[in-house]
Amino acid sequence: MENAPLIFSGTSNPELTQKICNYLHLKEGKIDIRRFSDGEIWVKFLQNIRGQDVYIVQSTQPPAENLMELLIMIDAAKRASAKRVTAVLPYFGYARQDRKDQPRVSITAKLVANLITVAGADRVITMDLHAAQIQGFFDIPFDHLYASPIFTHLFKNQIDDLVVVSPDVGGIKLARSYANRLNAGLVVIDKRRPKHNVVEVMHLIGDVKGKNVLIVDDLIDTGGTFVSAVKALKDNGANNIYGAVTHALLSGEAIAKIESSPLNKLYVTDSIPLKRECDKIEVRTASELLAEAIIRSNRNESISSLFEIDKDK
Repeated sequence: MENAPLIFSGTSNPELTQKICNYLHLKEGKIDIRRFSDGEIWVKFLQNIRGQDVYIVQSTQPPAENLMELLIMIDAAKRASAKRVTAVLPYFGYARQDRKDQPRVSITAKLVANLITVAGADRVITMDLHAAQIQGFFDIPFDHLYASPIFTHLFKNQIDDLVVVSPDVGGIKLARSYANRLNAGLVVIDKRRPKHNVVEVMHLIGDVKGKNVLIVDDLIDTGGTFVSAVKALKDNGANNIYGAVTHALLSGEAIAKIESSPLNKLYVTDSIPLKRECDKIEVRTASELLAEAIIRSNRNESISSLFEIDKDK
């Protein structure tokens, strides 16, 4: 492929990078990433990238070393005279701290945006941000993809009496997008969060009695919000309950909570490697979506069709 992009992988999700390269029929770029005995990260590109279009694929889920590794890779690429460096972040970590919602706290999403920009990235491609306004934290081109096309074909015309549920008010736009694509109803869960990772479900806005339900969200961490939603929906008469969540952080006892819940199936992407297998969790790859964004960016083509969340709005 003439003027093909050079795609390099960090250590956070090498399997996803390999799938992207396989889809594009490209060889993965050669890079050496090491750690000194004290944990300090060392990066070296093992091929000439001068004047090339470089794409660095690295999710920035915890630990923080994944973010630091990304910054060092970007810096190394710029110092090796790459023509353009694009940070491809299947999962954008630290996105939940996107505003100052109480005194004396950091707007960490803005800090991370500054770090990526100062490190030398010329463009960012990511998927299903926790808060869409984070795009405005960057002063470089930013492409925000949505995982909904990965999931919607699993449910469209496949399940009768389907209702799409947003687990909180902040996810209404995402849920409405799914509902429009699936010609389904929309229900919202009103919840209260007394402290971090603790959720109290208040009540449902909408009817789920006798309905099949699809809960959609951008991420699942401890599973508290998600499992509380599942239980509330079941208590209100829902039949089969499914989930479509883009980023499966699944920290702590999240998988155990899902296994013991009345959930039928949870679909997630491989933006973050699944920590362990679970019969109720099925992984769908985001590699084709990310690969299409990379190749269209490389060719300076429009990628708007890949990140339109709601064509009717």
